[in-house]
Amino acid sequence: MAVRFNEDKEVVKRIQEGLKKKDGYCPCRLPKLPEYKCMCQEFKDQIADPDFEGYCHCMLYYKSKD
Repeated sequence: MAVRFNEDKEVVKRIQEGLKKKDGYCPCRLPKLPEYKCMCQEFKDQIADPDFEGYCHCMLYYKSKD
């Protein structure tokens, strides 16, 4: 299992800029809730799932099975 940034550097740049503007909260979600603080709870749960492989909600991170 490995977690890495999206390979698309422009996506990473835009999401990181959005995170700065929202004090570390997911720029893809409207409310500033604790479970939306990056790395969000949804993706943490997906990381814990051994069968999950894919991107987080905002496409910043990617979890691979290998």
